[in-house]
Amino acid sequence: MTIKKKAHSVWKGTIKEGKGFISTESEALIEQPYGFNTRFEDKKGTNPEELIAAAHSACFSMALSKIIEEAGLKPDLIDTKATVYLEKREAGFEVPRVHLDLKLQIPNSDEDTLKRLALKAKENCPISKLLTAEITLDINYL
Repeated sequence: MTIKKKAHSVWKGTIKEGKGFISTESEALIEQPYGFNTRFEDKKGTNPEELIAAAHSACFSMALSKIIEEAGLKPDLIDTKATVYLEKREAGFEVPRVHLDLKLQIPNSDEDTLKRLALKAKENCPISKLLTAEITLDINYL
């Protein structure tokens, strides 16, 4: 089974003066603006790293919920904050790491079990796997 989810972005102009818009297939985002100032200058709006952090925290939380349930436990609360680090290096900008900060409330559980389950979720969450995935590209010239 393959499920496809889509997003679409349009960028017009140079890196600093240009502006872009991103939309998602679900319409959760509809022409949400983004630009140099929202990515590098902390202006209001979104940016690629924030969207990756949102996707990773949501995916990890869902994966952990499934893994906890499979272990015979029932989670009351899984609260995950993802921080995506964008760093300037000699060769340009890169995202060298993502940090997950997890808060759990799970009755009848112990710390060692929860740590083992959380590490399993970190390794098996589809977005965690995506961060090392093959990337393909099609180009259409207009």
